[in-house]
Amino acid sequence: MSGMKILSMLVFGALVGLMACEQATPAENTIADYELANAWSDMRLYITKNTPANSPTYASRGVGYIGLCMYESIVPGYDSHQSIQSQLNGLEGLPTVETDAEYFWPLALNAGQAQILRHIYNQTSDENKFSLDSLEQAFEAVYVDVVANKAVVDRSKTFGQQVADAIFEWSKTDGGHRGYLKNFDKDLVHPVRPGSWKPPLYAQSFSHHPLHPYWGENRTFLKQNTGLELPYMIPYDTTESSPYYQQFKAVYDTDLALTQEQKEIAIWWGDDPDETFTPPGHSFYIASLVIDQKQPDLITCAETFARVGLSVADAFINCWKWKYHFFSERPNTFIPQFIDQEWESFWPDPPFPAFPSGHAIQAAAMATALEGMYGPALTFIDSAHVGRERDEIRDVDFVERPFTTFWGVAEETADSRFYGGIHTPQDNDIGLEEGKRIAGHVNALKWRREE
Repeated sequence: MSGMKILSMLVFGALVGLMACEQATPAENTIADYELANAWSDMRLYITKNTPANSPTYASRGVGYIGLCMYESIVPGYDSHQSIQSQLNGLEGLPTVETDAEYFWPLALNAGQAQILRHIYNQTSDENKFSLDSLEQAFEAVYVDVVANKAVVDRSKTFGQQVADAIFEWSKTDGGHRGYLKNFDKDLVHPVRPGSWKPPLYAQSFSHHPLHPYWGENRTFLKQNTGLELPYMIPYDTTESSPYYQQFKAVYDTDLALTQEQKEIAIWWGDDPDETFTPPGHSFYIASLVIDQKQPDLITCAETFARVGLSVADAFINCWKWKYHFFSERPNTFIPQFIDQEWESFWPDPPFPAFPSGHAIQAAAMATALEGMYGPALTFIDSAHVGRERDEIRDVDFVERPFTTFWGVAEETADSRFYGGIHTPQDNDIGLEEGKRIAGHVNALKWRREE
């Protein structure tokens, strides 16, 4: 995905649509619900990719608040659905609509998404802020022609902005506010014990200090996802016959015989935050593929992004809590010491402990959230990285990935870290299991009035 190209197409397309409809009746001058929702999803991914000092942790927080804002900015307009604020962890006092007043809900969503993005990514460039404003104005220009009632337009925009403002104020108290200002902790005292994480020599990041070691203390969106019990981790043991040793031996053996497709999988899901929209962004992208194919109404689009966003955000908080509790080593530490002194992983290490896998847990959360709405099976192609330059270091191209199930995406995402040599099977298995559990709590919220 070329962020600037897609962004230009979105703004240009909306403006062209406006000009093409100048002579049309108001009923003809419309934009499909799913096109509006996905345009803002693409803008969110573009801003994430092109904002410096972003991280997977901060991006996961962003998809949570942005998805929630999309839902809450329009839910009063749908008899089938209800606000979920009372079911979340301390959210209260969201704006209410005026009784018997008319609203145009696409305008509310449009204004709310622009506002929450300005808040969450206030550190982005002026150029990006201009692009964001341009997208908002392009859609607004079309919708104003449809509504033709200034009071309704102003009321709708104001409501969307007020919801975004209220959600942002709540976000300031979660522990991750402006987390991009303190990505790496130089003062953290590292536990010194057998099997503990060591700063990587072969690193994905310029920093050898750990990323967001206190992220696990942040407030989760759901109370049900707070205080989850610790997952089981295989005890440290360097005996060759031990389960612990065999975890790393599996990584080593697989690395020696990687197929071309396994290499393609490893780089496809790397989602380096310095070059892509991050793993949480990739999950949001998968959700947009579903919406593009299903073309649901606006409230279903918003619910989709809200479920995925909340699930991924809470998955990251718990994952980081467990990562820094266990502070476990990666294969690049164990294998050179006990198996092969010359070994180096196919993919470089990220700057944080291993267990459990962040890729696995957030992908499982995304897959479970989407299964809860659309069922387990859907045939689609992930082309997020098509067009990226060939990875010359690893002699691999970025090749699109076809899928027939959501869980297939989660499993392949987890496998990519195993093929990359930076996670053991245990890291991935527990990540998948816990991500499914966390998103299950999100799916169990009472989204609809009859529930």
